[in-house]
Amino acid sequence: MASVLPATPHLYGLQFSSSSFRPKSSVRSASLKFFYSPAQALSTSSAMQVPGAVSEKEMPLGIDATIEAEYASQAKLLQEFSNIPSIDKAWIFKSDGANCSRAMFSTGQVNLLANKKRTVILSSHVSKTSKQSVDFQWTPFPIEMTGVSTIVPSPSGSKLLVVRNKEKESPTQLEIWGPSLLEKEIHIPQSVHGSLYTDGWFEGVSWNHKETLIAYVAEEPSPLKPAFNDLGYKKEGCSEKDCGSWKGQGDWEEDWGETYSKKRKPSLFVVNINSGEVQAIQGISKSLTVGQVVWAPSSSHGCHNYLVFVGWSSENGPNQTPRKLGIKYCYNRPCALYAIRAPFQELKANEVPLNPDGKSLVFLSAKTAVDSGAHSATNSLHRIDWPADRKLQSSLNIIDVVRVVVCPEDGCFPGLYCSSFLSDPWLSDGRTMILSSVWGSTNVILSVNILSCEISRLTPNDSSYSWNVLALDEDNILAVSSSPIDPPQIKYGYHTGQMDQSNTWNWLNISSPFVRYSDKVKSFLSSLQFSIMKIPVSDPSEILSKGARKPYEAIFISNKENKIDGARNPLIVILHGGPHSVSLTSYSKSLAFLSSLGYTLLIVNYRGSLGFGEEALQSLPGKVGSQDVNDVLAALDYVTGKGLVDASKVAVLGGSHGGFLTTHLIGQAPDRFVVAAVRNPVCNLSLMLGTTDIPDWCYVEAFGSDGKSYFSEAPSAEYLSLFYSKSPIAHISKVKTPVLFLLGAQDLRVPVSNGLQYARTLREKGVEVKVIVFPEDVHGIERPQSDFESFLNIGVWFKKYCK
Repeated sequence: MASVLPATPHLYGLQFSSSSFRPKSSVRSASLKFFYSPAQALSTSSAMQVPGAVSEKEMPLGIDATIEAEYASQAKLLQEFSNIPSIDKAWIFKSDGANCSRAMFSTGQVNLLANKKRTVILSSHVSKTSKQSVDFQWTPFPIEMTGVSTIVPSPSGSKLLVVRNKEKESPTQLEIWGPSLLEKEIHIPQSVHGSLYTDGWFEGVSWNHKETLIAYVAEEPSPLKPAFNDLGYKKEGCSEKDCGSWKGQGDWEEDWGETYSKKRKPSLFVVNINSGEVQAIQGISKSLTVGQVVWAPSSSHGCHNYLVFVGWSSENGPNQTPRKLGIKYCYNRPCALYAIRAPFQELKANEVPLNPDGKSLVFLSAKTAVDSGAHSATNSLHRIDWPADRKLQSSLNIIDVVRVVVCPEDGCFPGLYCSSFLSDPWLSDGRTMILSSVWGSTNVILSVNILSCEISRLTPNDSSYSWNVLALDEDNILAVSSSPIDPPQIKYGYHTGQMDQSNTWNWLNISSPFVRYSDKVKSFLSSLQFSIMKIPVSDPSEILSKGARKPYEAIFISNKENKIDGARNPLIVILHGGPHSVSLTSYSKSLAFLSSLGYTLLIVNYRGSLGFGEEALQSLPGKVGSQDVNDVLAALDYVTGKGLVDASKVAVLGGSHGGFLTTHLIGQAPDRFVVAAVRNPVCNLSLMLGTTDIPDWCYVEAFGSDGKSYFSEAPSAEYLSLFYSKSPIAHISKVKTPVLFLLGAQDLRVPVSNGLQYARTLREKGVEVKVIVFPEDVHGIERPQSDFESFLNIGVWFKKYCK
């Protein structure tokens, strides 16, 4: 059915090195595959957040007056932090005036009463009065995007696609807006397709170069289900509104796990915005799930355009496991790049299409994750030179641009750790990409020359803040910067020399409405300080790799005085999930809230975290429950030894694998922690195996990379025993620390049974336990009201034991 390049699993972050062809993708492999369309054959062949005030009626039954007052006080404070908006996206549009452009920002703010995130758009006129000066003139009020799933400007900025995914069986709505009015409204019934994917994983919405067609990924129509009535089986089927019959369930179909429980099959569609016609792309294998589509440059030898997209096989696990394993946050799922001709023919045979200057397809690869089995690992960046005549070959040369960094030298580039590109990441030279990537415990902005393979850090070397690129204004950069004690601030960067010289960038602070927050919050944050600590490995054995012997990092946040009435503030040790994730020095309203309650925070990036090279990351699989536990205890010893904390008042908090670590710590070091809180924790790997959407994760983290070859849905008694011994529940007899459990009932990653079993066992042995289950929440517990209630209860629970 298709001719294929040699497969290299899992790609993401596709871009063409021009304004014409640039997918944002979660692809991570290096194979390009082509499908034959039935209509015309191709000639040739890729884990914590915060929500108002809690009323008396909502108080837990039996709560005493002191605790009730604490709830009321902390809820009011938490509301202050919740009101600070996040800066999510930005776009820059050219203006008619010289040295002028227009910026559009998408920001988010929690809407607690509606239990949703409120998305608003705020615009600004940008005047570049000189190279060293820029002025942003903001519109007086933002506009709320009620009911909007996503917005996507066209390449020229002259049109705007607004997507409204409706609930249940209502049609999906596509709106095409011009500069001053709605130009087209297209309603697409469920019989054509379901909701568009806008979640950042399968998501792909791409305008063609003439801005007449839009390709996107949407849910395939549901298959017909059997219908029944009072006479039995109804052959002609039925609608939901037919009261004389009912719809049966039909065959069960697997989904893609966590966050996709109500979605089965992302598929590819193209809409003609002039006619309103929608076509499903035919000729793609039914065994493939598609995502992250982009248009390739037009051909000068024919009337067809190609679509390039990412495809994942249903058999995506170790040894091609015959099931869909959970895919969200799991970059180790093999996938590849594919190309297929678009369905609409806009050009007559004797017309020659415009030939855009797209020359290279650039993509990120997570081959190291696929090969090792770790759900996330160090990325690499690759380039495919797109044929000038657009005649695709079955084997295109793949050029390495950024290789995997195994063990970085001190202070040097640690490797590429990013999950997406901008829709337009190119400087005017057409070969320099601007992107954001993790560098130790910070996020930085990098430039990558895809021809010379030169990598430069553009953000200040002496900055401990985290930076993200928002958009490019020609050869200038619009970015956002923040720290644990500084909410997001807009930055505008400009280059001080020639583009082909050593990169030197200056960054201007941009005054904006986003940094306006209450005097109370401003006062709390101004009293804080933070630093990044280098923690020596406690057991630097020679059998460890060089990267695994290097120091890891911890973020330390404290009050400038770090004392209350002469005594050290209580400490909260905070642990990220994954384990192959990372805690960054970016602003977090939930952690700022905990700091404002008078706690010092120690946020540990134990070995196995992203951002420190591949050897350090791969040192953890097979040693979970020991190496990571020892790293956390060594970090605690480090700050205790420096006299920065009171060892008698230490709390610990973590979610997912961070919850795994938390429950391990209170079992293995029961005298070190006075209180704990966990969010959807992994407590028993042997129980998790049969219930999670990622059972392969259990094998790899328990056995190491060899775990891929041991994977089975029915593990042996020997393996079950090993999984149990690696789990926190193996140490539960020693636990005496009071524990707060926050659990999402719809969690498919670490199902609620895992936390409940551990909590019930603690109650059996008399340990104080508090359990809150959120009926509609998944693994992240991110719905505004649930998130608010989570951190409010963490604050009150810790206060009870850390007086």
